[in-house]
Amino acid sequence: MKITPDIIIKAYSAGIFPMSEGRDDDEMFWVDPEHRGILPLDNFHLPRRLRRTVRQEPYSIRVDTAFEDVMTACAAPASGRWTTWINHEIQALFVELHQRGIGHCVEAWRGDELVGGLYGIALGGAFFGESMFSRQTDASKVVLVHLVARLRLAGFTLLDTQFITDHLRQFGAIEISREDYHSRLPAALSGLVDFNLSGKSLSTSSVLQSITQTS
Repeated sequence: MKITPDIIIKAYSAGIFPMSEGRDDDEMFWVDPEHRGILPLDNFHLPRRLRRTVRQEPYSIRVDTAFEDVMTACAAPASGRWTTWINHEIQALFVELHQRGIGHCVEAWRGDELVGGLYGIALGGAFFGESMFSRQTDASKVVLVHLVARLRLAGFTLLDTQFITDHLRQFGAIEISREDYHSRLPAALSGLVDFNLSGKSLSTSSVLQSITQTS
């Protein structure tokens, strides 16, 4: 059966997500992990050093201006990882979701160079974070802070990270059971929120103010 963007949406709404064995692998498989990673939006931890970095504005932050470039960068080989779970079909499907206004990215730029970013999809009040990359110091961390601030201000209630890493754990990410995740998902999906904040751009002060209210 051909996988379509509508099938992807139904899968995420049912608590499962696609992966592949490698960038050039033509096969996809569905994952519903026994232990699910989430980043509680009301308990996000912003380390003091990173707070200073965000305040210094080392990068220009943009939203949804280079979605496919962000995905390509996330899929590129990195230190300790020679391949990726983002195959070409997954990328094409998510680009279509972005064109529908469902796929989103937050980007860090230095001049004309894209140096960090993350992407995911938004359904109701749930944001499903997929992957992130960084080419300069703290770039992916800065975009994560901007993402969390945007989600909080928009009224999202669930930030799904799929799995837990040490990188995410430092921000307060936790693991919950599959059953707990599936019990939380319907309420989050029913939320009426606007990832784009009606086109409003977020200043650094508003980002830090939003995060400070929970840290």
